[in-house]
Amino acid sequence: MDGFAGSLDDSISAASTSDVQDRLSALELRVQQQEDEITVLKAALADVLRRLAISEDHVASVRKSAPSKGQPSLREAISMSCITNGSTGSRKTSHSSSVSVARKETLSSAAKSGTEKKKEKPPGQKEKKEESHSNDQSPQTQASPSPQPSSQTLQTHRQTQESKSSAPAKSIKKSLTAEKPHSAWESSDDSRNKLLRVASTSKLISKVAKNADKHKDVIISQAKMSTREKNSQEGEYIKMFMRGRPITMFIPSDVENYDDIRTELPPEKLKLEWVYGYRGRDCRANVYLLPTGEIVYFIASVVVLFNYEERTQRHYLGHTDCVKCLAVHPDKIRIATGQLAGVDKDGRPLQPHVRVWDSVSLVTLQVIGLGTFERGVGCLDFSKADSGTHLCVIDDSNEHMLTVWDWQRKSKIAEIKTTNEVVLAVEFHPTDANTIITCGKSHIFFWTWSGNSLSRKQGIFGKYEKPKFVQCLAFLGNGDVLTGDSGGIILIWGKTTVESTPGKGPKGVYQISRQIKAHDGSVFTLCQMRNGMLLTGGGKDRKIILWDHDLNPEREIEVPDQYGTIRAVAEGKADQFLVGTSRNFVLRGTFNDGFLVEVQGHTDELWGLASHPFKDLFLTCAQDRQVCMWNSVDHTLEWTRLLDEPGHCADFHPSGAVVAIGTHSGRWFVLDAETRDLVSIHTDGNEQLSVMRYSVDGTLLAVGSHDNFIYLYVVTENGRKYSRYGKCTGHSSYITHLDWSPDNKYIMSNSGDYEILYWDIPSGCKLIRNRSDCKDIDWTTYTCVLGFQVFGVWPEGSDGTDINALVRSHNRKVIAVADDFCKVHLFQYPCSKPKAPSHKYSAHSSHVTNVSFTHSDGHLISTGGKDMSIIQWKLVEKVTLPQNDIVVDIGATKVPIPASENAVQSPAPLPQPFNEMNQNESVTGSSPASLESNLEQSAEASEEQSEEQSEGSSLDPAEPGYEEPSNETSEEHSESTVTEEQQDNSPVS
Repeated sequence: MDGFAGSLDDSISAASTSDVQDRLSALELRVQQQEDEITVLKAALADVLRRLAISEDHVASVRKSAPSKGQPSLREAISMSCITNGSTGSRKTSHSSSVSVARKETLSSAAKSGTEKKKEKPPGQKEKKEESHSNDQSPQTQASPSPQPSSQTLQTHRQTQESKSSAPAKSIKKSLTAEKPHSAWESSDDSRNKLLRVASTSKLISKVAKNADKHKDVIISQAKMSTREKNSQEGEYIKMFMRGRPITMFIPSDVENYDDIRTELPPEKLKLEWVYGYRGRDCRANVYLLPTGEIVYFIASVVVLFNYEERTQRHYLGHTDCVKCLAVHPDKIRIATGQLAGVDKDGRPLQPHVRVWDSVSLVTLQVIGLGTFERGVGCLDFSKADSGTHLCVIDDSNEHMLTVWDWQRKSKIAEIKTTNEVVLAVEFHPTDANTIITCGKSHIFFWTWSGNSLSRKQGIFGKYEKPKFVQCLAFLGNGDVLTGDSGGIILIWGKTTVESTPGKGPKGVYQISRQIKAHDGSVFTLCQMRNGMLLTGGGKDRKIILWDHDLNPEREIEVPDQYGTIRAVAEGKADQFLVGTSRNFVLRGTFNDGFLVEVQGHTDELWGLASHPFKDLFLTCAQDRQVCMWNSVDHTLEWTRLLDEPGHCADFHPSGAVVAIGTHSGRWFVLDAETRDLVSIHTDGNEQLSVMRYSVDGTLLAVGSHDNFIYLYVVTENGRKYSRYGKCTGHSSYITHLDWSPDNKYIMSNSGDYEILYWDIPSGCKLIRNRSDCKDIDWTTYTCVLGFQVFGVWPEGSDGTDINALVRSHNRKVIAVADDFCKVHLFQYPCSKPKAPSHKYSAHSSHVTNVSFTHSDGHLISTGGKDMSIIQWKLVEKVTLPQNDIVVDIGATKVPIPASENAVQSPAPLPQPFNEMNQNESVTGSSPASLESNLEQSAEASEEQSEEQSEGSSLDPAEPGYEEPSNETSEEHSESTVTEEQQDNSPVS
């Protein structure tokens, strides 16, 4: 060593040599620690595998009895994060801290993926320390609905001061040496916590969880109380985190053991029964009459087939986002609809595409254009000269690509850029199979289609004034083209034959042969009738004009102003015609008798919803200032009234005599529910009112505002007189939801910053500081989205705004939830376990803003935001099947299947794969479904096809050309880019 030292620079001293030895010693300790960690990881894996075996045995035993959708032992074993409050008494403080430091050092590489989470933890850490009752806290993990996967969630007490500054090597060594006598197996509780902690950090358990159960669970475990805490009767509580903020929910006294709570799928299901509304405001040419006597139109992601004589609706629900255009095949049976691009709840794109489907069976025949179209489908048309073999589509990209498809073979034949200007219409020529015409802003193009090429000729206006927009197209019997434009002019374009080019045949050039002044303002739509006559619809003048064969005006009628301007005109039965308007009306009329309203809805974003306390009525209010009272049995509008301001929330007085409506300015109105007369006007603050809620006996009204206050009123004279009682002050953000206790003494409220507060009303609207005092109150209604009975509805990774509304049924069996991802969920009540399973339903194409059960719980009403739709769902309870046989409805025949052969035979005759869900309803949740429930679903599936209002149709999964647009698992197929795995064989919906 002396020779070695002599060869070194003289600056090396004995002290530095000693330091090197210390470092070597520290490294040896770290190696030892890593070996210990590996042992612990192996033990963790063994523990998980043991628990998996137990859970599988549990599933096997449960199959013979009632199906259980959740295995709590498994979920506890593979939990990616647990929340505890208080301490585990057997753990020692010094041991806890030293292990925390050691793990920080030795597993830093394994925890790199959680770096972002570490930065978010200190606020939650601080909060947890403040609320704990002992300094002897064990390392804990947080279950935080956050964008990162829960497997990356790290323990709060592991992220201590050393995350900001690393301790010197010597101090680490001393800490480790001092704690060496404390074995990793100090106690059973210690070992379990340590196993979960280490495995969470290394993502080991996360991987096992993915194999065991393909869902990512966020588990919020029961709060562990010390003996002193339990004796104080403050109560056990659950804590969840939303954007780093802790939300504490006390466990009710009647819950003896939180671990025994089971959250399963509710036996009730929803079936789409009726859709109120029509999308006319920003669409055109989207109303047609089918040979079945049904009017076809669309709203949200639903295509509606409405029989106005029988007052029935059927629904095509194959789309995943807003339907924007519609074309009817020459056979009048097949229909093509195009949708916009969208985004699912995980941020994955929902690709725009065209669906071709059968209007009789509602079966999807083809899905076209996945990955081809950009932004959306603007317009489309079936070919006519070759009996509808081809389909041409214009997308919403900057270049407005024109594509021609052999839709039955799902093959794209030709593609070309059209123009950077807006394209409003595309049509095949009815007799010349090789001609396609497009028109839009300042242009009309005549396309010659030959093989896989398209060549363009621009329409020359010559001496005629060039319009700003060519709005619509039609054809005369002789092949001439008609265009309507923004100047109110109809132009007739005739084809002239010029000299032929050798080998290519004659080329036609379209030139204007005649001009007709048709309307004041634009000609918005043209409709060629069966008898060869023409209907035109004007924009500004709102006139519908009938033209004879020589294009001379014969009859005209004006659409009343309250319906808006004309967007679509179609021929109806006999001498009737159908009109779609800009204010979302569908009218049926004749020139002699005027118009009847067949469909109507709101024209702006929709938030307010309230159900009548004892009648089959519900009320909606929207930003269009309309208040509408609907009859849920007749599916008709009882009355409508225009307010001075946009309505945002509403509630019926328990007597049903009046309804209170809150607006965006702080004013609120009370209307007579029968006569719609104004009863009272009041103002609270100058900000938006978010909730109106009467007490159960109607003597008090609570008004929640965006100014963070809840205003209280005493109500007399059956809801006709109001006097201010007080104001609840204490929320630090705007009020979102509130509910009354049955005795009118207490209010539970939620706010925009995820607070749950309780108020003592008789004591002067005081804030109740000890929130555990309210844990056993049985609230009259349950609309708060945060609370022990409902916190399981929150999805993993939520930012706190994902759920817009929640409502408990009157029979207290189920909860309906409106989310930000266009879905309506049905959960079991109570829902007190994280990431509870739910039935999930698609029909809206915008955030679902509100949900409400009708007074009898027979129906659920849901409202869409930007899609302006109101959807009525029928609540259906699952019927227990007879033991002897199961009747499976296959098409029109019912085949009895012996119960003894269910396991083998019941899936076989079904027209869909065994693992598919029924129609537009899918199941989400962390628990694996039992075999028995799967068999029940498959046995009922065909029967439900004929009853359930379904997401009715997608590409047949047996089709060779089936295209999967995303990498989602089959368990999450309802959220896939295009729901191609959904049931599509429904004969009716």
